[in-house]
Amino acid sequence: MRAVLQRVTQASCTVDGTITGEIKTGFLVLLGIEDADTADDLDWLAQKIVNMRVFGDENGLMNKALADVNGDILLISQFTLFASTKKGNRPGFTRAARPDTAIPLYEKMIEKLSTLMGRKVQTGIFGADMKIALVNDGPTTILIDTKNKE
Repeated sequence: MRAVLQRVTQASCTVDGTITGEIKTGFLVLLGIEDADTADDLDWLAQKIVNMRVFGDENGLMNKALADVNGDILLISQFTLFASTKKGNRPGFTRAARPDTAIPLYEKMIEKLSTLMGRKVQTGIFGADMKIALVNDGPTTILIDTKNKE
C-alpha cells in the first residue's frame, strides 16, 4: 500500500456535483492498493496515519498527531499511485490491485481508521471520477509505502 498524506486546513471530494466527503483540519489521504497488500500492511499503515506527528505544537514544531488537533481524515482511493513510468510516456498500472481485491481493503481501511480515530472517516467513491479540492497546510506532504517499513 502507498499513501500520500497531505496536511490540510480543508479538503473535499465531489462526485457528479455532490460532495461525498469534506474535512477541515486533518489529512487528505490518497491510498493506493496493490495485489501484494495484506491485512498486516493495512494495520501498519492505519497506525502510521493516525499517529503521524506533523501538526504544529505551541512552539511551532511538528509534534502533534491527528487526535491532538481534533483532526479528521478524507480518504481517497488512488490506483495511480502505482503507475509505472519506466517505459515510454504512457504510465502502466499493472501493480495496482483490481477492484475485487482493492475494494475490500479500501473498505477495511475506512473501518480501521474510523475505529482508531473514534469517528467516521470521510471518503470519496471508489472508482468514481472524483474532484478533490484542498488547502495543503505547510505545504506538508508525506509518502508512506508499506513495502519500505524500515
